Amino acid sequence: MTSVNPSALVETISTIERSYEFMLAYAAQGRDFEDATGCGPQIRKYLTELRDALGSIAGQVDAYKGEAPVFRGYVDVLRGDAGKAKAAVEVALSMPSIGSQLVDNLNASIHLRALLADIFLVDEALKSARRVKSKTD
Repeated sequence: MTSVNPSALVETISTIERSYEFMLAYAAQGRDFEDATGCGPQIRKYLTELRDALGSIAGQVDAYKGEAPVFRGYVDVLRGDAGKAKAAVEVALSMPSIGSQLVDNLNASIHLRALLADIFLVDEALKSARRVKSKTD
């Protein structure tokens, strides 16, 4: 079996987690609108990074499933949840100004929460597989 380098997948997972953490902090700020000067929090930057990561996560897990066959049945679940979460992020990005309440509602979206649960599962499974592999090498 060919070895797959999961570094891109790990970075995509980190991007999703980092973006969500920023979104939580932004939502707590009570902003009515985003800072158009660029001096304040860069919510669009994080949402754009999140959108892009959501667009690639399922494909990266799909590529990795050859190394970890357990992911075979999970890719479709991940792809569906990522697509729904991405659509929600695109709604937020389409707004002329992104306030805290909009981000708070996005954070509460069941689609984003399902995706995060998927990501946490995949991340822990990857860590577990790496631990086992390092013990057998």
